[in-house]
Amino acid sequence: MASTSTPLTLPVLPLDGEVVLPGMVVPLDLSDSEVRAAVEAAQAAARTTPGKPRVLLVPRIDGTYAHTGVLGTVEQVGRLADGDPGALIRGRGRVRIGAGTTGPGAALWVEGTSVDETVPEPLPGQVAELVKEYKALATAWLRKRGAWQIVDRVQAIDDVSALADNSGYSPFLTTDQKVELLETTDPVARLKLATQQLRDHLAEQDVAETIAKDVQEGVDKQQREFLLRRQLEAVRKELRELNGEQEGEESDDYRARVEAADLPEKVREAALKEVDKLERSSDQSPEGSWIRTWLDTVLEMPWNERTEDAYDIQGAKAVLDAEHSGLEDVKERITEYLAVRKRRNDRGLGVVGGRRGGAVLALVGPPGVGKTSLGESVAHAMGRKFVRVALGGVRDEAEIRGHRRTYVGALPGRVVRAIKEAGSMNPVVLLDEIDKVGSDFRGDPAAALLEVLDPAQNHTFRDHYLEVELDLSDVVFLATANVLEAIPEALADRMEIVRLDGYTEDEKVVIARDHLLPRQLERAGLDKDEVTLDESALRKLAGEYTREAGVRNLERSVARLLRKIAAQHELGERELPFTVTDGDLRDLIGRPHHVPESAQDPAERRTSVPGVATGLAVTGAGGDVLYVEASLADPETGAAGLTLTGQLGDVMKESAQIALSFLRSHGAELELPVGDLKDRGVHIHFPAGAVPKDGPSAGITMTTALASLLSGRLVRTDVAMTGEVSLTGRVLPIGGVKQKLLAAHRAGVTTVIIPKRNEPDLDDVPAEVLDKLDVHAVTDVRQVLELALSPATNGAAPEVPVAAMGAPPRL
Repeated sequence: MASTSTPLTLPVLPLDGEVVLPGMVVPLDLSDSEVRAAVEAAQAAARTTPGKPRVLLVPRIDGTYAHTGVLGTVEQVGRLADGDPGALIRGRGRVRIGAGTTGPGAALWVEGTSVDETVPEPLPGQVAELVKEYKALATAWLRKRGAWQIVDRVQAIDDVSALADNSGYSPFLTTDQKVELLETTDPVARLKLATQQLRDHLAEQDVAETIAKDVQEGVDKQQREFLLRRQLEAVRKELRELNGEQEGEESDDYRARVEAADLPEKVREAALKEVDKLERSSDQSPEGSWIRTWLDTVLEMPWNERTEDAYDIQGAKAVLDAEHSGLEDVKERITEYLAVRKRRNDRGLGVVGGRRGGAVLALVGPPGVGKTSLGESVAHAMGRKFVRVALGGVRDEAEIRGHRRTYVGALPGRVVRAIKEAGSMNPVVLLDEIDKVGSDFRGDPAAALLEVLDPAQNHTFRDHYLEVELDLSDVVFLATANVLEAIPEALADRMEIVRLDGYTEDEKVVIARDHLLPRQLERAGLDKDEVTLDESALRKLAGEYTREAGVRNLERSVARLLRKIAAQHELGERELPFTVTDGDLRDLIGRPHHVPESAQDPAERRTSVPGVATGLAVTGAGGDVLYVEASLADPETGAAGLTLTGQLGDVMKESAQIALSFLRSHGAELELPVGDLKDRGVHIHFPAGAVPKDGPSAGITMTTALASLLSGRLVRTDVAMTGEVSLTGRVLPIGGVKQKLLAAHRAGVTTVIIPKRNEPDLDDVPAEVLDKLDVHAVTDVRQVLELALSPATNGAAPEVPVAAMGAPPRL
């Protein structure tokens, strides 16, 4: 540790904002009165004492003197490099300042005590390591500054105190840091402080150098990129001049395009804001490409483009009739829409409350009935553009509303893309397979369609990509679906449901003759005079080779038939022209696949044994015939109870329980051996077990099958039935009457039993179908049994009495 000794009386030479440490040699300007007074006082005192004049160098910070100064000797007095008088002073050692005193001259004299700063030899190990570290740091710093001549001088300093005070020359130290070094009298502690200060400075310098290097590399890259882009612009300019194109900046081009485009006011404002952003963004910014893509999309949208509707109502109806046979409900609805729109336009009511007179229709029906192709015919009849949007399997909400522009590869939604593709704001948009829309973690597209298909909201539709209002109120939306129940209730409520329940055989013959045959003749490379299909052949194709609600398989059969004839002609096996009759079909395309039960041998029919009844059902492919089989187990081997098979739903299982309960409670009244139902197991089976089945409409069919099994009376082959049964034997209404009657007609059934309360639904059934069907509307299951069961034969159970019930109505 340092100790104090040797009292001194010295004139004070104040240093404003400067600090001199022992060992430092500094020049001072004598033009400063305080400096000159101190030097002159020291010279006057030196005349009486041996040695050089001595002064006390004291830092003065904001008018306050430090507690420790440095004893300095005046080495030389002369003139500085600028010609002003000056003195060269060397710092000798630290002096602790005491009380003021008097002395010669005008200077301030103080008493002080010199500080002993010697360190015992040899140096301790930690101190030696500290000296070594300081010299290494100082050498590294000096080498960075290029002060190679000073490196050897620093390496030659062995005294700990002198080495620490050498930091006084460091220009990076602040005045406060130098004062701290000055007032630290312990040499080892002072060296530690100087080492830490030097270490901190080197760390800051390294960071600064790294930042400067990165900045320089970035500047160099920008300079290179700037140079390359300038060269690229020069090349483009030369190319434009060669091609005779006009010169102009890309942002200027977009601004001109936006200002020249016929955009709505709010869209124009939004587009000009994006152009401003494009002008401010750099060429390498990814935001520039997003803005350009967005502007291209906005400028391609037909904001004010509309096609004029064809208000020739008779002509529109003629177009619909020419392109589609049947489908009267849809044709009437489109004709009504056009008529109302014409009257609104004539009276100046085209736009009311910002909304135009669009329409939202949902065409629901089995596959192949012409739902999709009908949309194009509607657009043709109205004189509008047509665009189809396939929604089958769509699970991402962004497919409807678009992606946010911040996503990579963002696109507008399918509705906006459909409008852009159509090129007008009032097209006919066909939303195909809307019942096949799904939902997952990406959202529910059906929920996003709520605003699109709501006439009260879609005039202000906002796509997430465009983020501007889009008026969809003038668009005619046609949605197609196979199953109405698969459409969410809120979405179905926004659409007008139009059902397409399938075609009759006569309609299929007309469609095949007028539409399918000409198209397939062209695809087969045949002229209409070369191959002719007789009406009997078309009728047999529709009735026995295909059994469907639509005409898709019928068209395939016609195509197969024509391909066969074309191949035979090319092989030299058949001469053209050729007329195909129903007798030629077997040789050309094989045997029919759907022969009606009524045309089969009585022994081969399903209802040729007791316990089998014919029901009617509705599937996703339209109406269909459904058979119900019932059997009783052997009382010795089978357990009592009810067994149901055929992949049945809960509602259908409950209907079977109700049918069995009704027969158990009313079996005696119907003169049926109901004791068998208690002691023997009952098994009801619905063939085609791989197909799921559900619904209450098979209730009277199961009751009839069980009654047939117990009574031994066969169910009539030509009878099919549908209706829900209650525990009291009432026949309750069901749905899908039209589709079921069409299915019965296709299957060759002549007698159909339906609930009494479904009689109003018969108005929807085509007249030609009703003429060929004997429809009975019943209210009680006893009437069903009377109509469906054949008369009892010898040895069979007696006929069911119905005398008190009256004759059932026949329609």
